[in-house]
Amino acid sequence: MTVSPLLRPLPAASALCVALAACAAPVQQPAAPVGGLEWVAQDVPTTASFRGLAVVDPRTVWVSGTGGTFAVTSNGGATWRAETVPDATGLDFRDVHAVGARDAWLMSAGEGPQSRIYRTADGGRSWTLRYTVPGPQGFLDGMAFRGGASAIAYSDPVDGRFLVLATEDGDRWTPVPPAALPPALPGEAGFAASGTGIAVRGDRVWFGTGGGAQARVFRSADRGRTWAAAPTPLAAGSAGAGVFSVAFWSDRDGVAVGGDYTRPGESAGNVARTEDGGRTWRPVRGAPPRGYRSGVAVVPGTDPLLLVAVGISGSDYSVDGGESWMPIDTVEFNAVAAAGPDAVWAVGPRGRVAKLRIGRP
Repeated sequence: MTVSPLLRPLPAASALCVALAACAAPVQQPAAPVGGLEWVAQDVPTTASFRGLAVVDPRTVWVSGTGGTFAVTSNGGATWRAETVPDATGLDFRDVHAVGARDAWLMSAGEGPQSRIYRTADGGRSWTLRYTVPGPQGFLDGMAFRGGASAIAYSDPVDGRFLVLATEDGDRWTPVPPAALPPALPGEAGFAASGTGIAVRGDRVWFGTGGGAQARVFRSADRGRTWAAAPTPLAAGSAGAGVFSVAFWSDRDGVAVGGDYTRPGESAGNVARTEDGGRTWRPVRGAPPRGYRSGVAVVPGTDPLLLVAVGISGSDYSVDGGESWMPIDTVEFNAVAAAGPDAVWAVGPRGRVAKLRIGRP
């Protein structure tokens, strides 16, 4: 498989780090934040580049990244513990999911056996390997959990079809029969950019693709047993272009973000909208003006509903269902996730972790 620029190895993380106090400070910005939104940086004791992010609640957040690194806070960012998974310093953990301060899963992305899923039940003090891609073609891109240990993950195509894994207990990850999925297009693949290229809502599942002639969203309404695919108007036609992140706030309403990673300044084809559960997608009226976006999150408990998108050229927000976007700042992030208006977080390169401060009107 030809690896897109996004999936090339990132710099290795620093050596094993232990618990250190964190003193939050505002991210440096070229101008005042727009709309009362401001990223507040966290002092996480590592230089790993982060793409994995799991926000459990306002106090508990997990992040993961290069060099087999993960970090966790259980006090809202006042202190962080950063460590590496034993014998995994050569792995890049592009996704993490957690159900509390003790139970979590890590997913590494890489060619074949470099793609793995680990599980901890003791807050990361020990980890158990639960799945390894068996052949050279697979490349895990992301995983999404319905609740508890029920989850689904997806990989780049193997023998012409995307590899989809399902689990009900978090331990046994079983491939969905390949014939359940439409054939992949020439060059089509997923993007391990933020762990949010896949989303679940009850029995429904969606994941985004790119790299081929079309940027598509695959969808399932039966917990991943059967699938269909729909084209989107997002950028396509090159290895670095397509759908990088999807988010839904109802069974029918959702957004997909992406663009061309190799042309981060271009804004054409970076956001699409669906109102029929992913059967059809259309461009929005006012897409983020500063280009490619690798992650998008719905902020529950906000009225009007707040959406936040991030990328290497900055971050934006929307309060009209993704139809129009306004800038927050130009700080580089890879992924964003939210558990409520007081629990919106983003991660990026060189140990960057930040929490969104939402000001009052």
